[in-house]
Amino acid sequence: MTSPAVDPAPEAHKAAPEVPTATAAVPARRITGAVWAALGIVYVVWGSTYLGIRIAVETMPPFLSSGTRFITAGLLLAGIIAWRQGPAALKVTRRQLGSAVLIGLLLIPGGNGLVVLAETSIPSSLAALLIAVVPAWVVILRASTGERPGLGAVGGVLLGLAGLAVLTLPGLSGEVKIGGVVLVIAATLLWSIGSFSSSRLPMPANPFTASAYEMVAGGIAGLVIGFVRGEQHGLDVTAISGRSWAALAYLILFGSLLAFTAYAWLLQAAPLSLVATYAYVNPVVAVFLGALVLNEALTWPLLLGGAIVVGGVCLIVSTERRG
Repeated sequence: MTSPAVDPAPEAHKAAPEVPTATAAVPARRITGAVWAALGIVYVVWGSTYLGIRIAVETMPPFLSSGTRFITAGLLLAGIIAWRQGPAALKVTRRQLGSAVLIGLLLIPGGNGLVVLAETSIPSSLAALLIAVVPAWVVILRASTGERPGLGAVGGVLLGLAGLAVLTLPGLSGEVKIGGVVLVIAATLLWSIGSFSSSRLPMPANPFTASAYEMVAGGIAGLVIGFVRGEQHGLDVTAISGRSWAALAYLILFGSLLAFTAYAWLLQAAPLSLVATYAYVNPVVAVFLGALVLNEALTWPLLLGGAIVVGGVCLIVSTERRG
């Protein structure tokens, strides 16, 4: 999952590039031009990663390309941390490393990897809208541990699940492969579990360091899965198209580094309620780009289900904001 999904839990940990977090209440922050510029990066870049994935897997194997993306991004991030903060910033305990590896496995080969695999058979716009239901899963997970979400959050969950049912119709009717739809739904659940668990495990104190270890661990797992699936058999690197290489480079540099850096800065510089709006802007961007660049059809289940899911996310985000 590249785009990421809002985690409305107040205590959430800033662990992975696509996992939003919330912090304790802070004084009102001024919304400057720099804030809007950074927010624009998160809106557009994270929304465009679905398109990037769809183009990359046109001629690249899904798990091998995803694994390569995250290993490269993780090593680059680690290098930047060591350069800017010193090598000591990368030091972690065994427990912290184990937690980061576990979260990386859930988020990257589990969440993102399954989405990459799914996008070999379903449109990027459908994948983005299915993923938008993640905040609903997070609320359900929080409720399973004894938390009592408000009526607004419950209403948002019900809306999100209703939208998910509508979005599944193309698969049930045979318009798209139902297997791809199921893969994305499984990915949203794994991503939600990873997001939810990251705040309950002994993670590295530096969120950038945690993300570097998560990306490298998840990327290695992605490569292993790719090799186990036999994606290397018949792979001809020279047959990979230039646009697929360009898409992979875009995902590494912009999706995994630039947008995450902008997001992490926003958490310190802007109101969380404003930052969280990306959760329902990204799917809109993804649908627009899918139709514009890849001529993906805008069917009534896609538009109706997407509108319902986005409405549910809006309700959850606005409820958490008031809380």
